[in-house]
Amino acid sequence: MSKDYVSIIDVKDHVGEEVTIGAWVANKSGKGKIAFLQLRDGTAFFQAVAFKPNFIEKFGEEEGTEKFNTIKHLNQETSILITGIVKEDSRSKFGYELDVTDLEIVGHSEDYPITPKEHGTDFLMDHRHLWLRSRKQMAIMQIRNAIIYATYEFFDKNGFIKFDSPILSGNAAEDSTELFETDYFGTPAYLSQSGQLYLEAGAMALGRVFDFGPVFRAEKSKTRRHLTEFWMMDAEYSFLSHEESLDLQEAYVKALIQGVLDRAPQALEILERDVDLLKKYIAEPFKRVSYDDAISLLQEHENDEDADYEHLEHGDDFGSPHETWISNYFGVPTFVINYPASFKAFYMKPVPGNPERVLCADLLAPEGYGEIIGGSVREDNYDALVAKMDALEMDKSEYEFYLDLRKYGSVPHAGFGIGIERMVTFVAGTKHIREAIPFPRMLHRIKP
Repeated sequence: MSKDYVSIIDVKDHVGEEVTIGAWVANKSGKGKIAFLQLRDGTAFFQAVAFKPNFIEKFGEEEGTEKFNTIKHLNQETSILITGIVKEDSRSKFGYELDVTDLEIVGHSEDYPITPKEHGTDFLMDHRHLWLRSRKQMAIMQIRNAIIYATYEFFDKNGFIKFDSPILSGNAAEDSTELFETDYFGTPAYLSQSGQLYLEAGAMALGRVFDFGPVFRAEKSKTRRHLTEFWMMDAEYSFLSHEESLDLQEAYVKALIQGVLDRAPQALEILERDVDLLKKYIAEPFKRVSYDDAISLLQEHENDEDADYEHLEHGDDFGSPHETWISNYFGVPTFVINYPASFKAFYMKPVPGNPERVLCADLLAPEGYGEIIGGSVREDNYDALVAKMDALEMDKSEYEFYLDLRKYGSVPHAGFGIGIERMVTFVAGTKHIREAIPFPRMLHRIKP
C-alpha cells in the first residue's frame, strides 16, 4: 500500500487534513442526502460521513450524484480507498470522523454471510475466516499480538535466547495418551506436546532459553478452555531456585498484562474489559499457597454458599471449580505450589524432605479462568531420574538424550510453560478459548 495512505488508528494526527484511507465497509446507515459508513482497516474502526451537496459542488450534478449513490449503496465488506477531511467530533464514539470528498471501490462484496443480526456459534465458526473481521474478533487478535510482542520483549530483556524445539518428536513430553501420532518414514513420530525436554538441552548449553510455537494435545475435551492445537511459550533456565522461578513467572505475567495495556488499549475498550482490575493484578503481589493448604482451605469452606465444588481429600487433583474458587478467594493470580508427585510429570524434583510432593507450581488466574501456567524444578540427578522412570515403567531408551543431560555437568534448573490462548482469554475477559486463536482446532473441528 502507498506510503501516502493513512491508517485509521493514526487519523488523530491529521485533524483538518485531507487523507486517503484503505479500508473495508463494516456497516452503513443514513437517508436522503447523508450517508454514514463504519470503516475498518485492521488497526481500528472509524466513521465516515458523506454529504450529497458537497459531492455535487465538487463534481457537478451528474457525477456528484453518481458518486454519492455509489457510497450510499456500498455493500458490507466492500473494500475501498476513501478520501476526506479528518474532523474531531466528540459526539462520535470514535472521537473523530471523516468528511468524505471522494471514494474508489477496490473490491466488490456480494451477499456477505455475516450480517449485523445474531448468528449461532457453529455458523460463525464455519465462517471463521470472515468472522475475524468483526470488531470483537479484531480486538482479541490485537490483544494476542500484544501478548506475543511482550513475550519476546520480556525474555530479551531478561537475557534469554530464543531456542526452537522440533514439532515432530520421537517421544512424549506430557501424557502419552494425548499424542497425535504420524508415520515418519516407517518410524512412529508424534506432534509436539511441549518443547520442554529439548529446551532443557538448550538451558545446559545457553543458560536461559525460551521457545514459542504450536503444540498439540489429542484431548477429547469440549470445555471452553481446551484446544487440540495451541501456541505454547516454554522457558528453561539454569541455576535458579524454585522461589526465583516463581518470581520470574510473576514478572512475566505482569509484563504481558502491561504490554496489552500499553499496546492495545483500544482493544480492551472494545471488549469492555475492566482495566482497573488488570492494573490491580500488576500492582499487587501474586498469592502463593501450598497444595496441602489449598486442600485444607477448600475443605474448610466447602459448605459456603459460593462453594460450587466437590469435596477433595489430600492427594486428589483439582478440577476447574476448585481452581476457580481458590483464585477468586485470593482475588489475584495465585500460585498453588508443591503438588503430589502421584499426578505430576516424571521429571519434577521432589520437595526436600518430602518425596510425596514435588517442586512445582500452577498459576491460577482469577475470574474463573483457571490454570494459565505450569512450571517446576526439574530433577537434575541422574540416578533419581532413572529411579523415577523405572518406578513408572517408562522406556528409558526413548529418553536417552534427556538422561544424557544429567550425565555431563548437570545443574539445578527449572522452567515453565504458558498456553498463549489461555492468557489471551484471561486478559481479554472473553468466555471461550476458541476466540483467542485465528483458526481454532478443537474436538470435531478441523475446518476452516
